[in-house]
Amino acid sequence: MAHWKANKVTILKENRRMQMIIVDDEAHWVDSLTATKPWHTLGIEQVHKAYSAHEALQLLETHPIDLVISDVLMPEMTGIELIAKIRERDPKIKCIILSGHSDFEYAQEALRHQAVNYLLKPPTDVELMDAVSAAIGQLKEEWESISSYERTEFTLRENLPMLRGQLLLGALRGERQSEADWTRKLGSYDLPFVFGECALLLVRMEEEFGQYRNNGQVLMEYAIINMAEEILGEFAKVWGVKDDHGYLVFLLQFKEQYDGALKESLLEKSAMQLQSKVKQFLRGSLSIVTTEPFQFPEKLSDRYKHSVAYFRQIVGDEREFVMRADDLEDQVSHGALDAIHAPPVLRNLLEAGRWESAEGKLNEVFAELDEKWSDSWEHCLEAGYIIASSYTHFAHRNGHTLAGLLGDHMEQLQSGEAFSSIGKLRSWALAALAMLDKGTSEEVKDIRSVYVKKIQAFVEGHLHLDVSLRALADHVNLHPTHLSKLYKIETGEGISDYVSRLRMETACHLLKMTDKKVYEISSEIGYLDPAYFIKVFKRQFGSTPQEFREGN
Repeated sequence: MAHWKANKVTILKENRRMQMIIVDDEAHWVDSLTATKPWHTLGIEQVHKAYSAHEALQLLETHPIDLVISDVLMPEMTGIELIAKIRERDPKIKCIILSGHSDFEYAQEALRHQAVNYLLKPPTDVELMDAVSAAIGQLKEEWESISSYERTEFTLRENLPMLRGQLLLGALRGERQSEADWTRKLGSYDLPFVFGECALLLVRMEEEFGQYRNNGQVLMEYAIINMAEEILGEFAKVWGVKDDHGYLVFLLQFKEQYDGALKESLLEKSAMQLQSKVKQFLRGSLSIVTTEPFQFPEKLSDRYKHSVAYFRQIVGDEREFVMRADDLEDQVSHGALDAIHAPPVLRNLLEAGRWESAEGKLNEVFAELDEKWSDSWEHCLEAGYIIASSYTHFAHRNGHTLAGLLGDHMEQLQSGEAFSSIGKLRSWALAALAMLDKGTSEEVKDIRSVYVKKIQAFVEGHLHLDVSLRALADHVNLHPTHLSKLYKIETGEGISDYVSRLRMETACHLLKMTDKKVYEISSEIGYLDPAYFIKVFKRQFGSTPQEFREGN
């Protein structure tokens, strides 16, 4: 015991929220081991009881089990066979075998299936706790290896270009991040940028590169990005990515020694040099738009959107231009509605069933309309069409019509009244959102009810066959864990509890109403071993099946 106590504190500190199953057909042994040992001191949060290997396998389907302690000789399936099945499902689970026989062949088989220990019954507390401690130690070492700092760092390095690109792409799209998140990610991704003055350079690859569209386009883009980083890197930190419109976008932060006038000159000169080198070595032409300096990261998305618009409105079909986008302050009289287009968009929130987030999105849209566009019917119309389109798309994707979900609220949309003012649009949009939520929530409940009825009908008709969680999940084409949760939400009872209860209820009915032999009833309700059926029945009702029959 002293050896176990010495390790207890270390184990307690290093392990949290572990779960274990104790498996034995002798119920008193399972109950005793579960209740009398201080498993919590080893960091084991929950100990599950299984009175057969099949019960253990069902528990493995629905709980994140770390450790299994199993008897070796059990009806229907031995502990060795149980370990083999566990290995097929999850090779990381640690198994300890208990046996009343010091049989060398059993021990060999247990070790061949990677059992961490083979103990003779009854083990002493020291033997049992040491075996469990050793298993937990092995688990800890394996998971530390998987999640080690060095391995994580290597994976991060391998995926760094993609992670950097996704971070910049998200910022260009308008995804908001706190100052703390920006600081953390810039450091984690080894990006030398700091908050402050930056500029953008957007590159459009012209028609000569069209020949590579189906073969080699990515290589051409990669080559241009490398050339840009080489040229621009002489005077600035460079961070590039390909955007949603097909432009190559470079965020630039000038080195400290360059002042305002020199920055502008260097940027224009470098853009022209990039054009020249691409034409010389890649046989293709580029058009380039640069921006005025702006504050990173708060103004990044605005400047990017303005530059994209500049390409469309000013550069147009002209080729091989280097242009600087005028300052945004020159265009204060008009502007785009931002909140409705900023990710995540309303359509995606609806499809994900994120109703609270969808409502928050609408409130952001109406706040912007109130603040910036209170006199603009066109902006109200723009928001209204997008909201209505998102609602319609959601209804159709789920097999409904929008009119069917909204009822009388559809009239305001059809007449155009919903778009007549910001206030009316707000009222209609929020009310319609609540109706979509209610309509689809009732549908989800109906679907759960259908699954429950299918499961119960299958179990009632196949009680003598395999009605394990996996078999039932296969029957209704759902993942076992999802089916288990769905059934519990709808009925308040676990599937294995339902199956066990139905078996016992059926056994009682057959014992009272028929003259069938006990072994026949055992087989009819799915117990292959009559002795095991008798043991389970007695544990449930306090009498054997024969005594129950005689008493009734």
